[in-house]
Amino acid sequence: MLASLSAYACEGGFDGRYQPATCFTPTIGLGRHPGPGDAEGLWGDYEAVLDVAGDAGLAGVCLEISWARLEPRRGHRDEGARARYARVIDHARARGLHVSVAAIDAAWPAWLGLEAWLMPWVVPVALEYVDWVTSSLPADSFCVYAARERLTRGFVEASAGPPWRRGARDDAASARTNLEDIEERARAASPRLRSCVNVELDDVADAPRSGVDEVHVRSLVRGVGPLRDARGLIARRASAWVLVDDELPPALRRG
Repeated sequence: MLASLSAYACEGGFDGRYQPATCFTPTIGLGRHPGPGDAEGLWGDYEAVLDVAGDAGLAGVCLEISWARLEPRRGHRDEGARARYARVIDHARARGLHVSVAAIDAAWPAWLGLEAWLMPWVVPVALEYVDWVTSSLPADSFCVYAARERLTRGFVEASAGPPWRRGARDDAASARTNLEDIEERARAASPRLRSCVNVELDDVADAPRSGVDEVHVRSLVRGVGPLRDARGLIARRASAWVLVDDELPPALRRG
């Protein structure tokens, strides 16, 4: 089992002026929820959190990296952002942590559109991006999605998408078909991609043990904004990062 870290909820620096824009930009503008703001500031502080995780005996982490940060405009990939993620991965591995990377998170770039997963053209675009991620980052393993079920929330949750639409559930089913197609084709093309399932921190004991390659536990750090988790294992106390519980759940510890 790997503890997850959401880029959108924890890094900060999204959906503001001159910042990478995500699918949440319109709903933040409509006042349905706050944006992440500075979040937990992990973009410059990942190493400190990973040091705590390593010292505590964590087996590994899943980095839910940000497509919006890596490709803020279609076709324009930010090499500085890619290099930063690569340094974070190298640091985590140096601390004895297995590192999995989830390529597509639930805060996809705004240029894809609020309902991107309905559009047939999204399939080749997503496949190209996933291939780039898996070939350019030094992780131990990769997954296509951080949490595939979150990508269709805008069709059925008024807080995430347009509540006036008709046929929302049918559209959600169509989007799921595209998402499944992307994952199947990506995994067929790359043996480095694994299947995964997400569980809440309080549900670790009931997590599935068969049928999936990786179990990602939400979350190492709770974060802020619409993708924050219910709670986290590590939190900032003044200027330091500390383990919230005295001990990690046994399932998350190194064997």
